[in-house]
Amino acid sequence: MAQSRVKRRKRRGKKGILRMFLLLGFITLLAFGGGAGYLIYKISNVTANTQLELERGDKSEKREIAVSPSKDNISIMFLGVDSRDSDLRGRTDAMLLATFNRTDSSIKILSIPRDSRVDIPGRQNPDKINHAHAFGGLDLTIETVEEFLNIPVDYYVTLNFEAFMEIIDSFGGVDVEVPFTFSEQNSAGVHNTITINEGLQTLDGEEALAYVRMRKKDPLGDIGRGMRQQQVIQALIEKGSSFSSISKYGDVLESIEEYMFTNISFGNMVALHSYASSLNKIETINLKGSNSTIGGAYYYQISEESREEISTTLREHLGLE
Repeated sequence: MAQSRVKRRKRRGKKGILRMFLLLGFITLLAFGGGAGYLIYKISNVTANTQLELERGDKSEKREIAVSPSKDNISIMFLGVDSRDSDLRGRTDAMLLATFNRTDSSIKILSIPRDSRVDIPGRQNPDKINHAHAFGGLDLTIETVEEFLNIPVDYYVTLNFEAFMEIIDSFGGVDVEVPFTFSEQNSAGVHNTITINEGLQTLDGEEALAYVRMRKKDPLGDIGRGMRQQQVIQALIEKGSSFSSISKYGDVLESIEEYMFTNISFGNMVALHSYASSLNKIETINLKGSNSTIGGAYYYQISEESREEISTTLREHLGLE
């Protein structure tokens, strides 16, 4: 059902173990520019084989005309789906919205807590925002985010969490400042098998997966998890942007290809090259709210003041206000 609302091409059924949920496969690759012909060739092949058109077409309902990264401010939704196969069904376990401003080549990234209680179009009662993907796939997820934040979502990238570990390991791990020591289950679901210590740590794929997925032991709950996801994104961008990482991208791109959907064309990805100089100064923003239990279910209740503030910030960054 999750895929019934989108037009998709027939995909190969290759199986594999891959782990990734975000931004790295696009903007950081473009930081190397036209001189990296091998990477450009790889990116071209990947985008050609992962195109998935939204039911709405190439224009958000909140836009008068379709936009282009080469001349307009745009937004991209990055979704990490908790799925173990290549059809990418299920609920979204990570939701990050990035906005790009052409005037100053700036980037803002918003982490949306997966348990945020929101109105989902077509549903009678408010529900967790990550349920929208299970109810109606990509189109309903994007429509929900657009209505919640009152901004257009122009493009999307969906990746299976299965991609995450291998990406991290391919780059030799990521360096993060861990705020406190905790133990968490591994990727096989075995509890408390991984301990991550406080302080500056180099995390391998298995450890990084535990780091970005842990919630219950974080005093900030979903917000804390969102901040850790943003932290790993930035660390991965820094690692992926280094010259020494160029040789690693070939295998990484071939792996991601089987576990990714996007409506970003190769030409549009090339247009994002102008943001390469901004990779080390991405601004991260977060929604504020409180924990709540309704009908025996846990929710993160976003404060209306925070929602309006974030909405205004993103609208201004997109040049809509």
